[in-house]
Amino acid sequence: MEVHRRAAVTVSVALIGYGGIAQDVVVALRRAGGATCVGALCRPGREAVARTALPGIEIVDSLNALLARTPGIVAEVAGQRAVADYGSQVLRRGIDLLVISIGALAEPKLLANLKSAAHDGGGRIFLPAGAIGGIDAIAAMRLGGLDAVRYRSRKPPAAWRGSPAEKVADLDKLTSRTVLYRGNAGEAALLYPQNANVAAAVALAGLGFDATEVELVADPQAPGNVHEIEAEGAAGRFAIQLQGKPSRTNPKTSALAALSVARALINLEAAIVI
Repeated sequence: MEVHRRAAVTVSVALIGYGGIAQDVVVALRRAGGATCVGALCRPGREAVARTALPGIEIVDSLNALLARTPGIVAEVAGQRAVADYGSQVLRRGIDLLVISIGALAEPKLLANLKSAAHDGGGRIFLPAGAIGGIDAIAAMRLGGLDAVRYRSRKPPAAWRGSPAEKVADLDKLTSRTVLYRGNAGEAALLYPQNANVAAAVALAGLGFDATEVELVADPQAPGNVHEIEAEGAAGRFAIQLQGKPSRTNPKTSALAALSVARALINLEAAIVI
């Protein structure tokens, strides 16, 4: 009996960004295979820093130069500003775009622009799960009727430095759990762009930015970056907790976030996709 196999194909990936997530993604791709990084974009004047951060990767300082390397997909791993600066241009060129800074999509005009660019150019927008699990279950439950989704992020105080949390509490003197924010996913994602991308992913999978409840907590006893999700709907109810280790390069980000990006990229040409 003849067995038909999918031809071995390596995905060519271009990165927007060279920071901690970009570095971790490159390491994961090199280890796993199935995808090759053909270049990375940095701001003009930052080339030397970027080359040090991503040795062996071609560094460019303009989007045109990055796209000239003919990537199969562009992965944004630089932050919400990069999504606004480059996302629509990539999509209008007919190139797929993976976005890890999902919180940027809480801005309605930007989300509308990206959708329009994808429609006009033919590129698709990929949103990896990032530092959390259960996204597939929420998206499936939505099809049958989803009633409520709640997300809580509990991290050590140091993970909240450089955010509005510094105006809410003295992060260096906390001795117990302190709620930094309680509200909806849309506001959380825009107020805490480096901490609440998971909230945005949960919102897009389920009830949307306004109806997804969010709580952000600084906890000196937190064993790492702890994510908790509860969802209720016609298909049932689930609650999960993930205790992620911080990225080796950025305590604001879970190590799982970069691995989620790498998995999404490898899956683009995998014979079996889970």
